Amino acid sequence: MEQTLSELHPNPGWSAPEIHATDMVGKHCILELYDCDPNRLDDEAFIRTTITSAAKGAGATLLNLITHQFQPQGVTGLALLAESHISIHTWPESGYAAVDVFTCGDHTMPEQACGILCAELQAKRHALKSFLRETPAAIATGVREPVETAIQLPN
Repeated sequence: MEQTLSELHPNPGWSAPEIHATDMVGKHCILELYDCDPNRLDDEAFIRTTITSAAKGAGATLLNLITHQFQPQGVTGLALLAESHISIHTWPESGYAAVDVFTCGDHTMPEQACGILCAELQAKRHALKSFLRETPAAIATGVREPVETAIQLPN
């Protein structure tokens, strides 16, 4: 039996009862991690594993993962999710990581992803800002049709 995205997680994790699925596109979390383990922040393989765990913990579907190791230090990672994305940028020399988690729909829990990243990177301090992304009325009430574009072929 094929699963749909809305069936991937049994507990949507949304705690605001006044918010309905038609009122928002998703939830966006901005996470600042401080005083992290510098060795973990500079380990590309560890960052890949941690992002994968964070996506799974959020109930999201990982479509693709790309990372880059900088010289002399630092890692950037971007996870493409069926629901949107997770990104991380690390500064091992400062023990700092900047994280962005955006998930569409009401079946995912982006705060869970943030908790996993915080724990795995051994952050001693963190700051989390979370907000709902509101749905434009045209998406919430209208029928979505593909945009027709004229393709110019070279002669």
